[in-house]
Amino acid sequence: MVIFDKYSEEMNSIITGTGTFIPSNVAPNEGFENHDFYNEDGSRFGHENTVIIEKFKAITGISERRYIEDNLVTSEIAHFAAEAAISDANIDKETLDYIIVAHNYGDLKHGTHQSDTVPSLASRVKHLLRIKNPKCVAYDVLFGCPGWIEGMIQAHSYIKSGMAKKCLVIGAEALSRVIDQHDRDSMIYSDGAGAAILEASEETNRGILSHTSATYTYDEAHFIYFGESNKQELSDQRMYIKMYGRKIYEFALSNVPDAMKDCLDESGASIDDIKKIFIHQANEKMDEAIAKRFFKLYGKEVPANVMPMTIDKLGNSSVATVPTVYDLVLKGKLEGHEVNKGDIVIFASVGAGMNINAIVYRI
Repeated sequence: MVIFDKYSEEMNSIITGTGTFIPSNVAPNEGFENHDFYNEDGSRFGHENTVIIEKFKAITGISERRYIEDNLVTSEIAHFAAEAAISDANIDKETLDYIIVAHNYGDLKHGTHQSDTVPSLASRVKHLLRIKNPKCVAYDVLFGCPGWIEGMIQAHSYIKSGMAKKCLVIGAEALSRVIDQHDRDSMIYSDGAGAAILEASEETNRGILSHTSATYTYDEAHFIYFGESNKQELSDQRMYIKMYGRKIYEFALSNVPDAMKDCLDESGASIDDIKKIFIHQANEKMDEAIAKRFFKLYGKEVPANVMPMTIDKLGNSSVATVPTVYDLVLKGKLEGHEVNKGDIVIFASVGAGMNINAIVYRI
């Protein structure tokens, strides 16, 4: 950890490197045609699977998703993304002040029921990176799908306070290990990891311009939860990721556009300055509706090509979605999308908690 610097308030936080790990195992929608789907009350779902899959694709935009190999766990794919980001930033890993890993379900080995979170995934990543420096502090963030953005906000705070000069922030998740194959929502989730190096810089023309975060729990705390299989006669006693999809959809549309507006207004940038929105890839229709409402708050229509989407091929990998899509666009790997130095972009997410956050960033 670095010593407080009286000039740190003048420092900007800039992303100097990014990296991703996209699993090679492709799970297309057709793979769900033989699943037995049940409702939450245990009753058999009343439509043919081909109809379920067709409607699912129309709503979410997902045609396939990625699952990690059986021999891997979340901390290992986080390490792969971290290595890529460190290489991209061309830094000495021993100079990192913080390693922050956002996830939700820890390391869950294939075929087991027990999530493993001790030691922290961040400690495991630091170990896998073979970093010797004990003052490189490693810890985890549990913040639902907005975890990577929240980790970036925390790293930015460390830099602005003078507590850090280089931070590694990772979002990694293996949701394939916690899905209920008898729940239609299981088709949403996927695996992956994304990482970024955030560094202190004296440059005044780029970096984090503003950020916002919020947690809604009065009525919303359990919109996403752990529950038993929809096939109630199962006796494995496992718990699976569950959600109230309609409530989340309505919550996101009611709250995310306002949070993005608050963040943009605080940044001093104009709505006309926004080149890209890097939003959590949860549901294509929901994300499109969020963007439409956001621009409508300024009396504008959504510009063409402003919101890069990966959900069609990569599904919803929770904390990994935002850093993944950003890395792909930065490196010219997402057709039809690019960003350039000086462009202003927004990172935004919503997820379990219920949590919302956003960052306005000048590249």
